[in-house]
Amino acid sequence: MSLLIIGCGDTGRRVAMLAQAAGQHCVGIVRTAESARRLAADGLEARILDLDGDVATLPMADRVLICAPPPRQGEQDTRLQRVLAALQRPLQRLVYISTSGVYGDHGGAWVDETAELRPTTPRALRRADAERQLQVWSEQTGVSVCRLRVPGIYGPGRLPVQRLQRGLPVIRPAEAPWSNRIHVEDLARVCWLALTAERIEPVYNVSDGQPSTMTEYFLTCARLLNLPEPPQIPLAQAEQSLGAQAASFVRESRRLRTQRLREGLGFEPIYPDLVDGVTASLGDDSRQKNL
Repeated sequence: MSLLIIGCGDTGRRVAMLAQAAGQHCVGIVRTAESARRLAADGLEARILDLDGDVATLPMADRVLICAPPPRQGEQDTRLQRVLAALQRPLQRLVYISTSGVYGDHGGAWVDETAELRPTTPRALRRADAERQLQVWSEQTGVSVCRLRVPGIYGPGRLPVQRLQRGLPVIRPAEAPWSNRIHVEDLARVCWLALTAERIEPVYNVSDGQPSTMTEYFLTCARLLNLPEPPQIPLAQAEQSLGAQAASFVRESRRLRTQRLREGLGFEPIYPDLVDGVTASLGDDSRQKNL
């Protein structure tokens, strides 16, 4: 098997390492020379390519993983349009990392892969457009496509250290909406399963199977990082004080069902417990993102 990873950042690099360990050839598409050097340091092959420019052709591979997000403007994923046009065939399978945000708000209800899509934010609308493009492309080409609807990703370099240090408030627990998350190492394992399984479904919900609230997540991180507990405010106050993108997260509440992922692909998370996952992610604080 040969693998092409388009948008080979943190998650893609972890998948590439799994491919390397399995003795499979892998090429990662990155945007910058620095990203290419990071992959090379792990013994991985990288190609530098601007997906917003002229993408004539991409390296040939049996299977493709697309981690590259849509552009930041508009309601369509024009970047994916160029990628799909540049892919060389024959190609056996394409796996795409989408977002559970395409479901929109379901009032805290449990959501499986058959649930209605209710995207409202520009970001979610672009992802929904990408999923539609992939469905049409799959029908036209006959290539098997798998869409992974992924919630918040956490892990090393992805903990809200700066946010907690700044003392930004969180929503009171009784009012905090439901949310879902997955450790980046577990996400990489899901990607590998979707790429290599004999049979796959067109869509999988991806999470650790333990929904909680963002408030619980921040409080857990604060405790394990030995940082002050953030102040708590009412939901209405949070909606007024947050920016448009952040406010969209607190207005949406859903719990992801992952039965299809567990039973169909045999996935069991390494980090099903938030405490274990955050503890395993502690380390180089200088790499932590401002989340």
